[in-house]
This record gives sequence, structure tokens and C-alpha cells, in this order.
Amino acid sequence: MCKIIAIANQKGGVAKTTTAINLSASLAHLGRSVLLIDMDPQGNAARGFGIDISLLKNTIHQVLLGEIDINRAIKKTAVLNLEVIPANLKLSSIDIEIIHKDINPFFMLKTALVDLKKQYDYIIIDCPPSLGLLNLNALVAADRVIIPVQCEYFAMEAVAAILGSISNVQREYNPNLEIGGFLLTMFDAKTRLSEEISAQIRGLFKEKTFYTVIPRNVSIPESSALGLPTILYRPTSAGATAYLNLAKEVIDNEEREEETYSR
Repeated sequence: MCKIIAIANQKGGVAKTTTAINLSASLAHLGRSVLLIDMDPQGNAARGFGIDISLLKNTIHQVLLGEIDINRAIKKTAVLNLEVIPANLKLSSIDIEIIHKDINPFFMLKTALVDLKKQYDYIIIDCPPSLGLLNLNALVAADRVIIPVQCEYFAMEAVAAILGSISNVQREYNPNLEIGGFLLTMFDAKTRLSEEISAQIRGLFKEKTFYTVIPRNVSIPESSALGLPTILYRPTSAGATAYLNLAKEVIDNEEREEETYSR
């Protein structure tokens, strides 16, 4: 059964898009069929695979408005088993455009996903750094949400905000939405602050915090600049290894949960 995972945090600069790119690539590397959906008007999730979003006519923008079938917006990537639905700046105007459409504004993505012709093991959704309409669409459509937490100041305020948004979505639109886990990112073992934030998150959320920690590693931004996931750019780097371990942990958690339900 396909699992839909949103990568969400309204705070920018927490490695949200980096996580969406590299988790998707790592899951695909492990033999899973993956679709990455870019719900951020910046379009960096698609750029992370070398896709020129400025030339695209079919993006998630047209899909959400019901102007094209979702299957027409799917693009192949250099990673086997991984495809992407790109976004670009046109997506930023969707709040205004839906005024003239007879559609439920919070269920645009969920409705579109019903028409997917290809079956995927995982659909990963890269959310924008906000708590607006696009983020809500991702959370309404998702089964799980992974929350990247930057190991720096103000991390806990961002966590409180996204938890409030998740709670609202669970209550009003998607009671089946679950927290897939908190992911500590940009971790620097040499700094006290990273250790303090890590201890706070693990103390508060315990089993909901991933064992895997994403370190500060130069290979991660370098690979993004080249339009490649880190596992293709430097597969033995600390960054690539960390995201591969995260993918294994995501798979293990899903398999463990399926075993529990089957008993």
C-alpha cells in the first residue's frame, strides 16, 4: 500500500526540501517506487534533480486547479524508481485563482492523487515554509508528516506552530494523519546548542524522534547546487549515509506498524 508522507515545517531553512529530495532518492535507491511532489512555489525539489522549472508547462499548479490530469505533470529523474511533479512560481498565485473555481480548496491535492495511474510505494510531498493553503493541502492528503527540526535557536517555537497546524488538520479534515517523526537536521556534534536541541526533542517526543540525525556536511549543499541528490553525488559521504539510514528507518517503521496491525 502506498504511503503518503509530507515533509513539513513552517520555518524556513530547516532542510525541509533537502530532506524531501534525499529521502526520496534514498528510498528509490533501496528499491522503492517513489513520487516526489513539489508543493513549494520556489520549485527547489525539482531543481534538486536538475529539472529546469522555468520551461515547464505542466506542473502541480495546473494539477491542483484541475486544468490537467496529474499523470501529465510527472517527470522522470536520473534516479531509478523516482519521479517528480515539479512546481514553479505560478503556484504562489493559487490562493487567488481558486476563487473562480468550483473546488474544495483544502482537498485539491487529495482529489488529484486519486487519478494517479502508476502505483508508488511512497509519495513524498515537499511543503512550503508556511502554514497556508498549500501546506494544508499536503497535510490533508498525507498519511504521515515528517518534521525536520534544525538544531539551532527558535527550533522549539517552530515545532509548536507545526504541531498546532497538524492538530487542526486532524480535527477538521484528516483524522488519520499521524506524525511520522521528528528529524534532527544540521546537527553539529561540536556545538552545545545542537546537543541541547537534540536532548529537548528526544525528551519531549521520545519514540517519535528518528534515531537518524542529519549532520552538517558539505556534500549536501554541493549536491543541491549541482542538481543531484547526495547519494548520486557522493554516495559515501556522511550526508548521503545519513539520508540512506533515514530511509531505512522509515521503511522499518512502516513494516513494524503493518506487523502490529496484522496481529
